[in-house]
Amino acid sequence: MTIHLPGAAGQLRAYTPRTEPLAVSPGTPLTSRTVFSAAHVVADPYADVSPDSPAAVDWDATLAFRRHLWSHGLGVAEAMDTAQRGMGLDWAGAAELIRRSAAEAKAVGGRIACGVGTDQLTGPASLPEIRKAYEEQLALVEESGAQAILMASRALAAAATGPEDYLEIYGHLLRQAAEPVVLHWLGPMFDPALDGYWGSSDLDAATETFLAVIAAHPDKVDGIKVSLLDAQREIDIRRRLPQGVRCYTGDDFNYPELIAGDAKGFSHALLGIFDPLGPLAAEAVRVLDTGDVQGFRDLLDPTVELSRHLFQTPTRFYKTGVVFLAWLAGHQEHFTMVGGLQSARSLPHFARAYELADGLGLFPDPALAETRMKNLLSLYGVAQ
Repeated sequence: MTIHLPGAAGQLRAYTPRTEPLAVSPGTPLTSRTVFSAAHVVADPYADVSPDSPAAVDWDATLAFRRHLWSHGLGVAEAMDTAQRGMGLDWAGAAELIRRSAAEAKAVGGRIACGVGTDQLTGPASLPEIRKAYEEQLALVEESGAQAILMASRALAAAATGPEDYLEIYGHLLRQAAEPVVLHWLGPMFDPALDGYWGSSDLDAATETFLAVIAAHPDKVDGIKVSLLDAQREIDIRRRLPQGVRCYTGDDFNYPELIAGDAKGFSHALLGIFDPLGPLAAEAVRVLDTGDVQGFRDLLDPTVELSRHLFQTPTRFYKTGVVFLAWLAGHQEHFTMVGGLQSARSLPHFARAYELADGLGLFPDPALAETRMKNLLSLYGVAQ
C-alpha cells in the first residue's frame, strides 16, 4: 500500500509506509542521565470555544500521555512551552495542569518538574508585580510537591532596564525557594518576546549575567535548561557551571551530541522533541547507561532530521507538529489543539513529519497512522 503525500512545491509523491513499528518496550530506570520530556496538552475537541477562550483540556487523555512517558522512565517537564504555555494555555489552565499532573506523578512514582512564570500578568508590570507573580506560581508548584523550573518571563523582559534587574529578581526567588530549582533560558526563536533576556541582546553579555545568577546561589540551582539552538554556547556554559549544577539540554537541533558529551562533561536533557520520541529516547539512554556511546548515537542521530523539521522557523509552532504526531501515534483521538493551533503548519509540513516519523518506526500502529494521515489529506482535498 502507498500513500500520496504533497511536497513543498505542491506535487504529490508516492510513499510506502512501514508495516511494523520500532520494537521498544518500557525497561529499567535511566541511570547515566536525568531526562525530562516537556509534554503537550490534549485539547477537549467537544468544547464550544474560540481561539480567545480559556483552554479546554481533555484531562483524562492529557494525564494518560504523562503516564506513557513515565512508563518508559522519563521525567515529565510540566506546564512548559510545549504545553502551549503562553500560546493557548493561560495561568489558570497551567495551575490546574500542575495540580493534576503532580498528583498523578505522586500516585505512579513519576518524576515531575513544573514551570514557574509570570503569565498571570496580562499587561505591562512593575518589577515588584513581576516578583509577586513569580512568588505565587513558585508557591503553587512547591505545594504540589513538584520541582520548580523558573521560566523566562515576558513581563520581566519588557520591564527590566538592565542585568541588575535580573540579578535582583532571580536572586530573591532563589533565596526563598524551598528546594533547588532549574533555571530556564528560552531563546527568542521559541518566543520573540524574550529577545534581550538577561539584560542584553548580546549573547556573550547575557551569558555572563546568567552565570552570575547561578554563581551567587549554587546551592539553590539544581540545573539549567538552555534552549538557544546553539550547541557550542551550551557546551561553553556547561563547562563554567559550579560543581553540582547540571546542564539540561534544551537544544532540539543538537541533542544527541550534547547528551553524549565529551571528555569534559555532558548534558542531561529537558526537551520538547522527547514528547514524540519518548520511548526511543529512553531506549537510547539505556544503551548509553551501559557505556555504549556509539549505540546511543546510532539510535538517536537518525531522529535529528525529524526534530529539525518540527522545530523549523518559526520555531515556536513546533507544538503543532508534536500534537500531530501524538494523534497519528494513537495517544489521542483527534488533531485539535487549544487556541486552534492545529492550523499553524502547512499540509506539506505535516506530510513530511509523517514520513520522517514513520520511517523511524515511531507509530505503535503504522496502519492507524496511515489511516489518520489519509483522513487529514482528504480534508485538504488530496485524493488517494
